[in-house]
Amino acid sequence: MHTFRSVLDKVDERVGDRIEQVLCSHHERRLRRLGWGEVLGSPGSRDPFGTRAPVRPGNRLEVLIDGVEALPAIEDAIRNAKSHVHIANWHASADFRLTRGPDAPTLRDLLASTAQRGVDVRLLMWAGPPMPAFQPTRRLVKEQQRRFTEHTGVRCVLDSRERTMHCHHEKLVIVDDTIAFVGGIDFTALQGDRHDTNEHPPDRAIGWHDLMTRLSGPVVADVANHFRNRWTEIAGEELPEVAPPEPAGTTDVQMLRTVPDGTYAFAKRGEFTILDAYLRALRSAKRLVYLENQFMWSPEIAEVLIDKLRDPPDDRFRMVLLLPRKPSNGADTTRGQLGRLIDADDGHNRLLAATLSTHDGQESAPVYVHAKLGIVDDVWMTIGSANLNEHSLFNDTEVNVATDDRELIHSTRLRLWSEHLRRPVADLDTDPADVVDDLWRPIADEQAHRENTGQPRTHRLTLLPGVSRRAGRLQGPLRGLLVDG
Repeated sequence: MHTFRSVLDKVDERVGDRIEQVLCSHHERRLRRLGWGEVLGSPGSRDPFGTRAPVRPGNRLEVLIDGVEALPAIEDAIRNAKSHVHIANWHASADFRLTRGPDAPTLRDLLASTAQRGVDVRLLMWAGPPMPAFQPTRRLVKEQQRRFTEHTGVRCVLDSRERTMHCHHEKLVIVDDTIAFVGGIDFTALQGDRHDTNEHPPDRAIGWHDLMTRLSGPVVADVANHFRNRWTEIAGEELPEVAPPEPAGTTDVQMLRTVPDGTYAFAKRGEFTILDAYLRALRSAKRLVYLENQFMWSPEIAEVLIDKLRDPPDDRFRMVLLLPRKPSNGADTTRGQLGRLIDADDGHNRLLAATLSTHDGQESAPVYVHAKLGIVDDVWMTIGSANLNEHSLFNDTEVNVATDDRELIHSTRLRLWSEHLRRPVADLDTDPADVVDDLWRPIADEQAHRENTGQPRTHRLTLLPGVSRRAGRLQGPLRGLLVDG
């Protein structure tokens, strides 16, 4: 029986490999046809940005961790708007509250009161899937549109120009073309409550870890003009082109996008700069790759990470992946990609894949990792709406920002590691390899052991459980080919 199972696993592995090769070849042909072929084939570069998207100097970029930091900042910006508020989101609920005080308004009332002050408020949402196969359904979205616009002065337009089985996934807020928020937080409690604290108390069914950026300076014009281009085509209202604001800081920022080809006239051949940036940065990694993401499905990304583990650029090279326990339907968390990475690591302990939960005595709850963050060597960082799957890198609309501000990147990583490891920042400001080996791994290993032996957990960090190795992963490549391709 064991021999039969081994043979079956090997067949499954090889068929899965072959299907994945077909998917990658399809993506390569598509990008080559569109003039983006060099993205998949270009080697690493010392330039963290490349030349495919403009880099704007003179910005201020703030990283807002979890809903407790991001949502009040967004509400405050909307309350102080003087000219206009532009929002693009995967989905927004009229009854969602950005803050949780006793007098906190709903999003509908906040936007309505802003519009009644004479501020133009425009809200651009995905129209939902053509068939009611998953949320948000088109019926639900149309109801939210009615609630946002009825007797409010708010303009809300639904964008149905999605590729089949894909969506408009970006999360943007632009206020007066001087402040922009870019990140991963949706204005809805659909599928989970976005308003969580850095402590992630277990007083809800599921915790929520997420990130947003607050931007000021010239890069705001790139974000604003992206919204302007989408709005002009979908709403039929011509908005003036946004001129870059005055410098507001010293940080270089690059806006990155996924815009599928054939979706909009302003980008007929599409844009795939998020994919380009991730591949460029990961190929250049020397000591550290740190990724927080909702999905780790992309074979293109996995191949680069596998190469790094098989031929590490430095003996102290480390790779830390923070992923949710169940990203969507509870199936194999990474469609087998993590199994491939584990095999490539081959017991050298350069790779650590972890997830989060929260505990308070006998109460516990999972913490859903919805953040989309990449850090390489503390010299490059991206935050935005894009997941590491084929949806986000090829087929949905997405917006990220990237920077090479080393001080900002270093401090952001330490803040995140302090939250996850529950240690003061000062304890973590040393060689990342030492922190991974002496804290991340022992804590995650111990908590996984406690969980596996029926003991209560004592820390929020644990190894990612239920991960298939290479065997049993045929479903992943098949799903990728049929749905994501």
